Amino acid sequence: MSIIFVGLPGAGKTTIGRQLARRLGVSFVDSDHVIEERLGCSIREYFAREGEEAFRDVEQAVLDDLSLHHHGVLSTGGGSVLREANRRHLHERGYVIYLRTSPEDVYRRVRHDTGRPLLQVDDPLARLRALYEARDPLYRQTAHYVLETGRPSVAALVNKIMMQLELGGQLPLKAPSPAA
Repeated sequence: MSIIFVGLPGAGKTTIGRQLARRLGVSFVDSDHVIEERLGCSIREYFAREGEEAFRDVEQAVLDDLSLHHHGVLSTGGGSVLREANRRHLHERGYVIYLRTSPEDVYRRVRHDTGRPLLQVDDPLARLRALYEARDPLYRQTAHYVLETGRPSVAALVNKIMMQLELGGQLPLKAPSPAA
């Protein structure tokens, strides 16, 4: 079983996911990095060349594969919940945590990041607000747990997640070793 993070672009899925995996002693995978490896180019380039629908097809295939075979911590792209199949697979195959972050907090974090194709618009804050309005219900539908991120440190958020995983009986993640 994997712990899977969903949320807006810039919500902290990769940063928090990496730290959580380190704490748990399990592997960490960022689905966007896997997608870029498969594509042989950046998501931004592929998005511009092939369009969003073609990108979502690749994303769906990668998420299907990762949700079946990866056991550890998985960070997903901000739009991973747009397809019903992705929402279902993630929810059924892992423990999904929605990092719920306000569009304003995300904007403050990512306003200088040019690697996010959906935010390369004249008014990125308005774009984030629109994404939040459209996706918040989908993130909630997919998630087992919603974590309001606010402004605490990464370490504080990881501690909160560890407590939630313990309370929910999701630990340990590692396969039990055979008895000696």
